[in-house]
Amino acid sequence: MSNSFNDTFLKACKGEVHDHVPVWYMRQAGRSQPEYRKIKEKYSLFEITKQPELCAYVTKLPVDQYNNDAAILYKDIMTPLPFIGVDVEIKTGKGPVIDNPIQSYADVERLGTIQPEEDVPYVLDTIKLLREQLTVPLISFAGAPFTLASYMIEGGPSKSYNKTKAFMYAEPKAWHLLMDKLGEMTITYVKAQIAAGAQAIQIFDSWVGTLNVHDYRAFVKPVMERIFSELQKEKVPLIMFGVGASHLVNEWNDLPLDVVGLDWRLQIKEARELGVTKTVQGNLDPAILLAPWEVIEARAKEILDQGLETPNFIFNLGHGVFPEVEPDTLKRLTAFVHEYSANN
Repeated sequence: MSNSFNDTFLKACKGEVHDHVPVWYMRQAGRSQPEYRKIKEKYSLFEITKQPELCAYVTKLPVDQYNNDAAILYKDIMTPLPFIGVDVEIKTGKGPVIDNPIQSYADVERLGTIQPEEDVPYVLDTIKLLREQLTVPLISFAGAPFTLASYMIEGGPSKSYNKTKAFMYAEPKAWHLLMDKLGEMTITYVKAQIAAGAQAIQIFDSWVGTLNVHDYRAFVKPVMERIFSELQKEKVPLIMFGVGASHLVNEWNDLPLDVVGLDWRLQIKEARELGVTKTVQGNLDPAILLAPWEVIEARAKEILDQGLETPNFIFNLGHGVFPEVEPDTLKRLTAFVHEYSANN
């Protein structure tokens, strides 16, 4: 890779002319890399994030290996929660587990606020370090209030989100207070990351697809409007992503953000037909990465043909990289996207 800065990703976010479709992958740093698995034998996720040099290495590794057009900071959406009073632990094979789930208005009232410079200085130090090391833009991120709330109420991952939705319907006053507190935390946390040098922000509302459009508008969209309106003042690209949320893409298109991330369920052309005018990011089904190369190439070409109809397109997966994916597959896919899009 050249030492000159590659701003293709930033140009695509803004819909500016660029010479090839930029590529990065959700969960590109981590489970599919042998180097990362070796590190994980010694350190937990949270332990890695608290060591800026090690965290920067893990973040930069896939960029160096795959020639991606952006790096995404290695951390977890749970990172800020302990500092507002949420006892969270990342358990192998299960995910985030919270021992003190939210059950009442009083529980919400007890939640505190975050002071990023004091609470997560290692996150900010890692960002500063990466800005010195990278020749591609650095994306950082945060979890959206609904998705964070779902973990905080359920006590961990859920398939139905029944407790979350029941709390939302039965305790609307507590719910809106929770959204306000998590919204304020997200704004404060993200602004500190941008001040440290993050060049783009992705908000992961991974599980918001469990809501219908009516409930999204009533219970979630107001806090998302507030978050993106505040972050828009920071003048960096803002990306929205959720899983199983194709019915919400027009709601996202209405928000003051720059990029709508799609999972694999909705084609790029279908999103455009629905009225999505912003830059679109996505959306190869990560399971396809386990298929023969001929299948991967054909599916990637189909997505590229649709994405290339406008200059505002970023290639990504429709969710995160699986642990079983071979690093060479991602390297080959990146090269294919670059070459195919440069020649079409």
